[in-house]
Amino acid sequence: MKSLITIVLAAGYAASIMAGAASPPTTNTVQSVNINKREVSMEKTIYDFTVKNNAGQEVAMSDFKGRVLLIVNTASKCGFTKQYKGLEALHRKYADRGLVVLGFPCNQFGGQEPGTADEIASFCELNFGVTFPLMEKIKVNGKEADPLYVFLKERAPGDMTSAIKWNFTKFLVSRDASNITRHASAVTPESLEKPIEALLGEERP
Repeated sequence: MKSLITIVLAAGYAASIMAGAASPPTTNTVQSVNINKREVSMEKTIYDFTVKNNAGQEVAMSDFKGRVLLIVNTASKCGFTKQYKGLEALHRKYADRGLVVLGFPCNQFGGQEPGTADEIASFCELNFGVTFPLMEKIKVNGKEADPLYVFLKERAPGDMTSAIKWNFTKFLVSRDASNITRHASAVTPESLEKPIEALLGEERP
């Protein structure tokens, strides 16, 4: 009888050891899932970037959370320069509802934006009454492309190539930044009213 009890106790002890050995893989699996979740949550969004305005001051893109963004690379001596008027009209019509138009001057296309920050601002104000934010002049293509534009091109690569093809390419960004669409230079600001209104109708995140 004593031998039988010893055998039963030994068997129970062995079972408890085996159960303990099985525990770590279960714990590791949970940890693995948590790590993957962290990796997903750490994926960059447009709100992780910082840009500069035309006065050289840093502007966090996170300041625009919950807004619809229209981001445009602009130029003062381009056939599409008249689109400044349409962009300003969108700004005046929808700013109170949450639209932010951001103009990024760029001199990479035909050297059509050679001016200084002050010259660009004066030109836009005098000729088109621009009041929406103008940012620091940047590059949008190549090794020196602004990180924000590298991100935008990855999220909305366009046709054939992700490179920006010309002045006044437009990126329309939803309130929660989950939806980014690219619109070519020839697409007029006026033609974007319907998609802008649709995005403005979305609930703020």
